[in-house]
Amino acid sequence: MYPVDTLVCDTSQLAAWHRDASYDYGRELAIQSPGIMDWLSEKIKEWLGTLFGHQLSGEALQLLLLCIGFLVIAAVVWFLYKKRPDLFKRRTVEAPLGYVVEEDTIYGIDFERCIAEAAGRADYREASRLCYLATLKTLSDGGRIDWQLFKTPTQYTAEVASAGFRELTTHFLRIRYGNFEATEALYLRMSELRGAVEKGGGA
Repeated sequence: MYPVDTLVCDTSQLAAWHRDASYDYGRELAIQSPGIMDWLSEKIKEWLGTLFGHQLSGEALQLLLLCIGFLVIAAVVWFLYKKRPDLFKRRTVEAPLGYVVEEDTIYGIDFERCIAEAAGRADYREASRLCYLATLKTLSDGGRIDWQLFKTPTQYTAEVASAGFRELTTHFLRIRYGNFEATEALYLRMSELRGAVEKGGGA
């Protein structure tokens, strides 16, 4: 009399394990598809084998690949040096500006005298800068703007509803920070705008 087999297969549990990726041990044994670098490496090895008649050992092949990689890098560096030699030069100290950058304050300055002196020596960049700052002082003294050293020129244009003042500010920014040439004609235009803004016009 043989003993009765009491083991019962739980098919629902088996199905659950089959669906669970944690038990999919076969995926680790599956052959991974080669990546682009693997494919390229194999092609280079095939080309070198054809070139040297499959006489290279593993170490010699690695050394040859390293040499080829070095030559490729050297060629890229040489190409960049020919096209952009400035990338390989040590940065030098920039030449000093043709004018002195001063703090744009509106106090402690005799604007009329300084503007006249700058215009007299044809320094229209400085004359234009002082012309704008003199306008800010007049607006500040008249309570039309709240002047602060840290505020930007564009912030003042929001306080003064004047097309003339916006144009004056634009000229100032271009000369001061945009490296625009300050000509006599531009200085005279800024002086004209200054007069209109200070009188409450320039709309």
